[in-house]
Amino acid sequence: MMIDSDFISNRIAALRTAQNVSARDMSLSLGQSQSYINNIENKKALPSMQMFLYICEYLKIEPKDFFDEGISSPDVLSEAIKALKPLNRNQLDILISLANEMK
Repeated sequence: MMIDSDFISNRIAALRTAQNVSARDMSLSLGQSQSYINNIENKKALPSMQMFLYICEYLKIEPKDFFDEGISSPDVLSEAIKALKPLNRNQLDILISLANEMK
């Protein structure tokens, strides 16, 4: 997979939309002008590294998950992993079996 500005713009748009957040609200929540995210999504600008990290934090995702297109809802996956951590091996095996049946 090649990462380019189109990927970054499209991924931000997809993740933001999946969380039902407007570009304006996200921009303002990040302390930017109301058109900041819109400009990124329309390929007029790219976020700085610091703003990229803030965007990931806002979306409640890890930066590595931002680049994994195979994860459609990285925020939900992260939440699920946190919930699974305290489970024992037997409980995890049961959940893995269930997940495999759902494929």
